[in-house]
Amino acid sequence: MIITEIKQGENFEKALRKFKRKFDKIGILKELRYRQSYEKNSTKKRNILKKAIYKQKKQEMNIINTL
Repeated sequence: MIITEIKQGENFEKALRKFKRKFDKIGILKELRYRQSYEKNSTKKRNILKKAIYKQKKQEMNIINTL
């Protein structure tokens, strides 16, 4: 639970910015997204390999195009 201290007469927008800053700092949204989409280890490795192949092909194409 996020608790933000609001001073007497503090502007609402300022208090909301404080809340958002704390929310981002704690990383609740990131953790929620991580827990929603579980990926098996084999699938993770396959995706990492696909990304590496894609990057390598793209880099090779850039080298060929610059010649």
